[in-house]
Amino acid sequence: MQVKDSKRLHYRLLTAADAQLLADLDSDPEVMKFITGGKTNSLEEVKTVYIPRLSTFTEESKGWGLWGCFELPDKHFLGWILVRPAHFFSEQRNDRDLELGWRFKQISWGKGLATEAAQQVMSELVSANPDLTHFSAIADEGNTGSINIMKKLGMSFVKKGLHNDILGDMEVVYYEKPVSK
Repeated sequence: MQVKDSKRLHYRLLTAADAQLLADLDSDPEVMKFITGGKTNSLEEVKTVYIPRLSTFTEESKGWGLWGCFELPDKHFLGWILVRPAHFFSEQRNDRDLELGWRFKQISWGKGLATEAAQQVMSELVSANPDLTHFSAIADEGNTGSINIMKKLGMSFVKKGLHNDILGDMEVVYYEKPVSK
């Protein structure tokens, strides 16, 4: 699956070869504020922890993985859109509900780029995943930027609860949107 360029962004699936891009993004405490409490990830951590996790859910034919978002026309890396089955790392994995996530450099905040990217990726995912019923997303309750993106994507609040993850559990809000075909 490919994601077509949107008005301001080019997309490609990220791989282990992009570890430095991921580490550069994760080196900003403000970017990591609502993910790790501001703890940054080193290149070594990206290579030994996050790249192996990424490889477990990347499936190009279905559009699962991290879609790198590159600003047009020069294709400077700004961030990514995550796509994977909801609850991927648990016994409740649901391939009909795709979790979306995003992480962008501060220079792109407040410009609608994460929303533009998520909308573009979502539009491509529907045809690549014919059994898809929902898109979902989670965020720290204090992360109003991400929650605003969820609302702009047409997602609605579902619940507040504990998100279990091998990298650490956290209280989050859950949002979702039914897929219209």
